[in-house]
Amino acid sequence: MWLNLKKGQHEPGSAPGIEHDELASHARAADSRAKITCVDYSPQNVQITDVVDLKDFLSHHRPEWCAVRWINVEGLEDLSAVHALATKYNLHPLAIEDVLHKMQRSKVEAYGGEENEYQARLFIVTRLPELIESRLQHRQTAIFLGHNTVLTFLEAHCNAWEPVQARIKTRGSRLRMLDASFLAYSLLDSIVDSCFPILEHYSNNAEELEARLLEHAQPTMINAIHMIKRDLLLLHWAIWPMRELVASLLREQHECISEATRVYLRDLYDHVIQIIEIIETYRQIANDLTDTYMSSVSNRMNEVMKVLTVIGTIFIPLTFIAGVYGMNFRYFPELDQIWAYPVFWIVCGVLGFGMLYFFRKRSWL
Repeated sequence: MWLNLKKGQHEPGSAPGIEHDELASHARAADSRAKITCVDYSPQNVQITDVVDLKDFLSHHRPEWCAVRWINVEGLEDLSAVHALATKYNLHPLAIEDVLHKMQRSKVEAYGGEENEYQARLFIVTRLPELIESRLQHRQTAIFLGHNTVLTFLEAHCNAWEPVQARIKTRGSRLRMLDASFLAYSLLDSIVDSCFPILEHYSNNAEELEARLLEHAQPTMINAIHMIKRDLLLLHWAIWPMRELVASLLREQHECISEATRVYLRDLYDHVIQIIEIIETYRQIANDLTDTYMSSVSNRMNEVMKVLTVIGTIFIPLTFIAGVYGMNFRYFPELDQIWAYPVFWIVCGVLGFGMLYFFRKRSWL
């Protein structure tokens, strides 16, 4: 079962979700440590803490001045950290399972509430696309939104969070003034905004490839085109469900989302639609690049065949003349004349240059 937990596999007939006690038994087998950061802030104060001893950290209450607490976990192999936070904040077993199984589709789920053993929380799963060494990769991001607490679980370090932390540090920023749901919105908005530099990267690559294709198509270019098409398809798979995710946050009423945040979610929905439309446009451009490559190769082949055809056409009459005078007949009157050999070359030259002139005049060359 420990192997299944790590790989995200399910045995047939296994119970849904991962209970806290089940997670605790697997946590003892984990030897890796996650990087945990806690950000406490209010309109007046902000405090960022790198958590070393998670058990000791969770045993203390947050500062009285704290309006919103954001705990960010980087590294899901540390099951002891996941277990401690799941127990402290009473996270639902189904949500815990989705956090650890890293190939979830972007979605939003509501857990807990009144007359429920679990606290009211929104569980959001999305994909975070990143360019790593010019190759597109995507990682799962899990967000738990409570009334005044946000928990985020990442597979590895995320650069997209840095602008959000910078805004929290800025006194008087809107992020500092509003509630935890606005922080969750800001994290989602940061993920969506990170797609724009990625799309710009592929736009530049496509323009460069198109210019090189029109100049001179090479066999290696088709591989570059297919890589662009593959990455755009992967980006489309990662971002497309975000539209339904944000629409669900707008459509469904939940006690953890304030009306002020709902206004900004409409703007986020517009950004997601814009990203999807740009991706579709670039995918069409990538398909057009394939057509351009095939047309360029075909035109190049036609040029080669045209040159070979012209050369063959010129040498057909010359070959005929040489074949006639190369026959083994005894009587050839011209062979006894001193001018016969020079005249042969003159006739061949006139025929060759005459045909070239004819081809030029007809714009065949």
